[in-house]
Amino acid sequence: MPIQAVIFDVDGVLVDSYQAHLQSWQQMLAEHGIEFTEDQFRATFGRTSADILKDLCRQHVAENEHGALDDRKEALYREIIRKEFPALEGAVELIDALSTAGFALAVGSSGPPENIELTLDCLDRAEKFAACVTRTDVTRGKPDPQVFEIAAARLGVPPARCCVVEDAPAGVEAANRAEMTSIGLTGTATRAELAHADLVVDGLRQLSPEVIRRLGSQTC
Repeated sequence: MPIQAVIFDVDGVLVDSYQAHLQSWQQMLAEHGIEFTEDQFRATFGRTSADILKDLCRQHVAENEHGALDDRKEALYREIIRKEFPALEGAVELIDALSTAGFALAVGSSGPPENIELTLDCLDRAEKFAACVTRTDVTRGKPDPQVFEIAAARLGVPPARCCVVEDAPAGVEAANRAEMTSIGLTGTATRAELAHADLVVDGLRQLSPEVIRRLGSQTC
């Protein structure tokens, strides 16, 4: 079936947020005497903050305080990217091309709504997205497909006619489990780590309406 909708993850797909997230995690955890390495950070890709905090802080902070830690971390993140927003190369052009070509667009992210709103505002493309699903809309994080299933439902497009652009292995798995076409974007993960995607690209400029239509015809 032809692809009618494209669902974007946000971190690592629309915004080059790697350093900002790493820095905000390290700063917040350091305030509580917890060391957080880059290797640990990479292992969290695609997971919700709540899940990450349960693993990192169970021996240091009471679980009923995790919400405050999460809020602190995300506030630090927004402070960092507001200063100099790191849009991913080709993001604006791809959004515009897909919208002009008639694709329905959505966001499916594990991030908080404030982060997603800031990203779309900084890209100046919020009006292009007909649906936006964030961590407040889901009860299960990736690789569970819930976030993408909700996005498809809000768009009114069958999952088989949706394509997901993801940078995390867990996100690609979630797309596959939702029975959607999956595109893996390297950067935070390698080609080998994203090999379960229907297509792996090294940059958004390698994608276009024509590429996505062709991919849909190959995977249907």
